This record gives sequence, structure tokens and C-alpha cells, in this order.
Amino acid sequence: MKRSAELAPRIVAALIDALIGWVVVVIPILGAIVSVLYLLLKDGIMFQLLKTDEWKNKSIGKKIMNIEVETADGSPVDLALSAKRNIPLSIGSFLAIIPVIGWIFGPIVAMVVAVIEIVLVLTDSERRRLGDKWANTRVVQSEPAVAEENKL
Repeated sequence: MKRSAELAPRIVAALIDALIGWVVVVIPILGAIVSVLYLLLKDGIMFQLLKTDEWKNKSIGKKIMNIEVETADGSPVDLALSAKRNIPLSIGSFLAIIPVIGWIFGPIVAMVVAVIEIVLVLTDSERRRLGDKWANTRVVQSEPAVAEENKL
């Protein structure tokens, strides 16, 4: 069983992914839609696109911070499971789809949700946030990559 990821790498990974998701929000409506899709699918999209094990169960932020999502049964995180575990983190971007009002309240709601999720990670015995509980996942430290020639 892999050990749970520490809080600092999780926060940095979340900030990297949030920055990626929120950069496109400056494009009214369409940017918010792209942001919602990235934030929902971030833990499975790179693996689905590239089909390489180095991206299995990882968002861009998680890959940089050497952490990953672990499912209860050890299966790869697919897009549906990624969406399920990331619903809370995409609410702010979803609100930003609504012109003007959403542009004001989306970032506020995103910050409130982020604080709630951090508190849950700090207080839960398994360091699971709300999305992890819904999807039956947890964030763990990635194992070091083993070069192909060392596997033989």
C-alpha cells in the first residue's frame, strides 16, 4: 500500500492544476467551459490522450509533484471517475460560465471550496477530501519510475 501524499505537494499540485484551469477563464463563456472540463477530467485526461503509464492517475500538477490518485481496486482513473472526484473543485469554474455574476462569484466559491477541501484533508484520518470520499480514491506518493532496461 502506497503512503498518503503529504499536504504540501497536494496543495502545490492543486495550485498548478487550478492555474491551468483558470487561465482560460479570461475567454468569456467558452473559457469557463474549457476550464470546467479540465478541472473535472484532469486526473484521467493525459493518460487517455497519451496512453503512457507515466500519466496514469495523474493530472499535470500531480505529475510535477510526483503524486497520483489511487483507486480502491487499483484500476486506472478513467474520465468518469476523474469527473466524480473533481466535482467540488470545478464548481467555481462552472459558475464562471454565467456572464458577470458568475465571473464575480465563481472565484469566491472556488476559494471557499478549496478551504473546505484543505480542512478535510487535514482532519480526515486517510487524508481524503470530499471528492475522494465520493469516488472512493485517495492521493498517494508515486513510486519512482523504473527504467525499462531495469525491468528485464
